[in-house]
Amino acid sequence: MNPELQGYGDQLLSVRQDAVGLMSGLSDAQFNWQPAPGRWSMAGCFDHLNKSAAGLFIPIIDKAIAGARARNLRGDGPFAYSAFERWCVRNNDAPAKMRFKSPKKFHPAPQLSIDRVRSEFVRWQDELGTRLRDADGFDLRRAKQAWPFWPLTWSLGGLIQMMLAHERRHTYQAREVRQNRSFPL
Repeated sequence: MNPELQGYGDQLLSVRQDAVGLMSGLSDAQFNWQPAPGRWSMAGCFDHLNKSAAGLFIPIIDKAIAGARARNLRGDGPFAYSAFERWCVRNNDAPAKMRFKSPKKFHPAPQLSIDRVRSEFVRWQDELGTRLRDADGFDLRRAKQAWPFWPLTWSLGGLIQMMLAHERRHTYQAREVRQNRSFPL
């Protein structure tokens, strides 16, 4: 695997370990506790990540990889990404620098089982890791795919970076919930 994708794999593993650690030893009630009305619980953060992986990141990354395969866009890197992609990734990473409204289909369910959310999270992390291996050998800058919320195309590498930033952002948010001084013990 090329060094850039190996680095992304390391980041994905770090997020996974951090998230599973944050979910350790919690009851469903603690997992669903909200710091304020309208604010997301830890359950909400991880359910949102599960929905985003399934409904956004995996499908768009799959399309970018399929396009690269069809066009035989091979490359080993290093790859340079657009200023716009770098800016978006930076502003979506943890800690949150800007707030964004999540589309309704990615909103978390109100009450969730920690066991179900954690097992889904681990499964989606495995799926995302598979996509990193599938992307190996392709030109991560020239392989592109349209982003569903903006009328712009994104590079495959930029999409992967955005996915990782999004995961770090909401894992950080979940940590803030757990560290809240009012968090139920």
